[in-house]
Amino acid sequence: MKILDKYIIKKFLGTFFLSIILLLVIVVFFDLSEKLDDFLESKATFSQIVFVYYLNFIPYFINLFAPLFTFIAVIFFTSRLAFNTEVIAVLSSGVSFNRFMYPYFISAFILASMTFYLANFIIPHANKTRYTFENMYLHDRSNWIDKDVHLQTEPGSYAYIETYNPELKIGYNFTFEKVNEKGLYYKLNAEIARWDSMKNSWKLENFYIRKINDMNEQIIKGKQKDTIFNNLHSIDFSKKYVNVATMNFFELRQFINEERMKGNESIFTYEVEKYKRMVDPISLFIFTLIGVTLSSRKVRGGMGFHLGAGIAISFAYVLFMQISTTFSIYSNLPPYIGVWAPNIIFGFLGLYLLRMAPK
Repeated sequence: MKILDKYIIKKFLGTFFLSIILLLVIVVFFDLSEKLDDFLESKATFSQIVFVYYLNFIPYFINLFAPLFTFIAVIFFTSRLAFNTEVIAVLSSGVSFNRFMYPYFISAFILASMTFYLANFIIPHANKTRYTFENMYLHDRSNWIDKDVHLQTEPGSYAYIETYNPELKIGYNFTFEKVNEKGLYYKLNAEIARWDSMKNSWKLENFYIRKINDMNEQIIKGKQKDTIFNNLHSIDFSKKYVNVATMNFFELRQFINEERMKGNESIFTYEVEKYKRMVDPISLFIFTLIGVTLSSRKVRGGMGFHLGAGIAISFAYVLFMQISTTFSIYSNLPPYIGVWAPNIIFGFLGLYLLRMAPK
């Protein structure tokens, strides 16, 4: 590694982390001023606010703005190099433009590895702690009730509940059915289904069971019954409580496989989250490529022109990503296409700018 490589890596990473830290201070200040009354009213302690809430908020914020600030950092210090004619001096010394970009991509690899680990392992764990704090001190969950929840617990087994209160873990008008190639052969109805956290089982009240065997039919009625259903737990009816942001790399994939089997209508939302965690680190390389090729040429307007063009490209990327992922969630566009399409298009833009860059 040459002195020039070390110089660029130091400038790249230094500018990135300095800008992130400065923005973090501003965001935390405004967030604290907005939530201060809630903290005081809920009697949250100073240590809880700092070390439980904001300390677990920082990784999420860094990962959220990493692509944008990678772009800004590259444009900021590369524009200064171009303005001071340092880029021309480097290229005139015999260094090719592709070789000039090596330290940029080394820095991008460091940041991409960091964001991948944050998104898939650190942030999910931090979100669990942060959401617990928010639910305890900031949110009112007393009115959260899920209605008309249908799901498949395993092939041929279906569950339905009319209303479910996740706070009390009680559901009303519960139905469980089993079907085979001949049709329905088992059906259970209960007025109340109560989840027992100690036994990990369901307590049914005023239940009615219908068993069908060809032309024979058996009816069973009762007041109370403790039972276990395969792959059916309290959280399965708590749609508002299922938050994939708290699942790590492996948990998210296992959860998606289970929900796909159950026929969950929100499966596309979960798949978009899965692909975004993989694609967002890749976008750092794309933004680095665009940033270097865009700001390495000395132009009239200097850094202001480069920053303006860079911010415009960043917002175009965010807008395109929002539109494509929305189509994936609410339309028939496959999630992997919805997430990858903006990166592919802007990747081609980066290659075009590389072709037009000064050699």
